[in-house]
Amino acid sequence: MAHFGILNVNKPPGLSSRTVVDDVLRVVGRDVKAGHAGTLDPLASGVLVICLGPATRLIECVQRMPKCYHGTFILGRTSDTEDVEGVVTELANAPVPDRAAIEAAAASMVGTIQQRPPAYSALKVAGRRAYKLARQGRAPDLAPRPVTIHSMEVIEYDYPRLTLDIRCGSGTYVRSLGRDLAEQLGSGAVMAELVRTEIGSFLLGDACQVSNLTADNLHEHLLPPTRAVENLPVVRLSAEEVDRIARGQPIVYPLNRGDAASQTAAPTEFAGIDEAGTLIALLSPRGEDELRPMRVFLGEQ
Repeated sequence: MAHFGILNVNKPPGLSSRTVVDDVLRVVGRDVKAGHAGTLDPLASGVLVICLGPATRLIECVQRMPKCYHGTFILGRTSDTEDVEGVVTELANAPVPDRAAIEAAAASMVGTIQQRPPAYSALKVAGRRAYKLARQGRAPDLAPRPVTIHSMEVIEYDYPRLTLDIRCGSGTYVRSLGRDLAEQLGSGAVMAELVRTEIGSFLLGDACQVSNLTADNLHEHLLPPTRAVENLPVVRLSAEEVDRIARGQPIVYPLNRGDAASQTAAPTEFAGIDEAGTLIALLSPRGEDELRPMRVFLGEQ
């Protein structure tokens, strides 16, 4: 297939993630399937991973990768959207915390925490998007849910502006992190800027500009689908095993096989790679000594 791979795109601020995908489709052709692995709000910029062709079936793998953001917040303010694009209210007599207090509050939020999503989010409530309800004046009370914060460090602080480096798991709302951090300090915060600098091994420094993409240079930026499965244990497949997978049959996989996959504790998903390093399939365990094909990509490279 002509387009089976991944683009690491630097989304500019002011555009929706869907608009950037549409811009890519204007280059690769409207008949090609495309989707992004993790929405960035129009306010935000940075790494947007776009999967093309059969690689759209790998979007979930990319979404599970850890992410890194640089978020800038304005302290002493609140907003209905938790960012500067909403109705911003300046708090009277808001405290001016010192850097040590901010660092202590940030450190206390590292780990798995319960986060209340923002009312203006794409989460569904009774089948409707939360942000649509919020725009109608019926902001839903969304239940907290667990998210993982790997680290949160102060990069710059000059009251009221605060910039944080945040490494987190999927499902984290960065603007809500700013809100919760400020509440610990007896204040409020609204997000002013957001840059996603990493998704797994997809780095901002390596990202391409959609405005520079053409049909002639697309191949220079199209990454192999194996980049989407770097976090999965790998099974190296023999020619015979590739043939079995092509016919939808399971392969024998004893736990003592000795490659990287067998060293991982109770994995539920594997990347099946052939001898040439090509992604053949995603595999799942069946019983104690078999792997069955879940998503097969053979012949789509």
